[in-house]
Amino acid sequence: QCGPAALAMVLSWSGVRTSPGELVSETYTSGRRGSLQSALIASARRHGRLAYPISGPGGLFAEIAAGRPVIVLLNLAFSWYPKWHYGVVIGYDQNAETVTLHSGTQAGKQLSFRVFGNIWKRSDFWGLVILPPSAMAVHPDEEKWLEAILGLERAQQWQAAAVAYQKAAEKWPRNHNAWIGLGNSLSSLGDAAGSAAAFRQAIGVQPQSGIACNNLAQVLARTGQYEEAVKAAQQAVSIGGPLRETYLRTLDEIMNQRRYAADKVAP
Repeated sequence: QCGPAALAMVLSWSGVRTSPGELVSETYTSGRRGSLQSALIASARRHGRLAYPISGPGGLFAEIAAGRPVIVLLNLAFSWYPKWHYGVVIGYDQNAETVTLHSGTQAGKQLSFRVFGNIWKRSDFWGLVILPPSAMAVHPDEEKWLEAILGLERAQQWQAAAVAYQKAAEKWPRNHNAWIGLGNSLSSLGDAAGSAAAFRQAIGVQPQSGIACNNLAQVLARTGQYEEAVKAAQQAVSIGGPLRETYLRTLDEIMNQRRYAADKVAP
């Protein structure tokens, strides 16, 4: 059960108090007698942490140099008879050409670059960084990083997702999806003003974003700003695209809400 052990170690480093035993049900597959990479990622996200896969020595050493432990998938046997194992790399020595890792019951085990490279390359140099939502990988790929944050959304970790999207929007202010994600997360947290502001930023970046206009309309309608909501919904419909029917339903719902609100205040 090296998967739960490795994940618990890195989650604890990130500030989540847990133990391998608590993670077994989330990560361990008895039929495979181990843990899939996807299970580790999903579990980390359920605990409100960003799970970002890396690949290759460059990404590994950059994260280690920044003080982050990295989960790696190793094959301790042969390519034709694999014995898969998760370890946690915690350091390296460029001069001595050694890597230090926690592996199984062995803490601070040292391997030469050559040996480590041989057993790591069998997993195509797969590694996993797990970070608090306020942090960011050393050299994040823009789209892959946003995919990692989207995983927090799907896990309904709205607060963590909002923090991560805000940081991403600051780093990549012209990224339309970062603002959309921030707006959606803030909306789920009940922050209508912040959500509307994020959707307006998305529209500023990409004026022909039907999704941003549609989502803005829904937020405005929930706060009773029906006139602005109708205008935003109409803009989404005029933009059209594959989601035009969805935009039409939003417009129809807001028009009905506006009529109902007007009837309630009529003398």
